[in-house]
Amino acid sequence: MELLSGGEMIARALEDEGVEYIFGYPGGAVLHIYDALFKDCKVPHVLVRHEKAATQAADGYARATGK
Repeated sequence: MELLSGGEMIARALEDEGVEYIFGYPGGAVLHIYDALFKDCKVPHVLVRHEKAATQAADGYARATGK
């Protein structure tokens, strides 16, 4: 059985769920997640400069694509 870190579990879950883009801003509390995302995850990351901008970008993407 393969042992995964929490960040690796999140990265795999995002891929398994068919997530097409990740919108976010890396910070100290989530660096372990970003390490896993950039190491193994194939889902593209959209870097923003503020957490609120990530929610607005994700909302705009969802509205524009219907996803």
